[in-house]
Amino acid sequence: MSTIKDISKLLPKHLFWDVDPKNLDIQDDKDFIIPRALIATTAETFVQDIQPLEKLYSKVQIVKELQKTKERISNEVCKLVARRYHVKQFLRYQ
Repeated sequence: MSTIKDISKLLPKHLFWDVDPKNLDIQDDKDFIIPRALIATTAETFVQDIQPLEKLYSKVQIVKELQKTKERISNEVCKLVARRYHVKQFLRYQ
């Protein structure tokens, strides 16, 4: 999807407080990058927060990684993603 190698040029560095974003591989670490990029999103910031991910990943990749993540992604974020991509709603917490 993209030729970007350093995610810190596209995503806020504070989301990756515990790692050096320059050491993350966009494809190999997508299971970490995708949920982390949306962990603090709200309904008001969702579009702004997800657009950089859409430059890196397909909607299928984004949904898949959010469905299986162990990160603390809110059900609200899952609903927003499902609505944006017209997929069946999924929840992280029942």
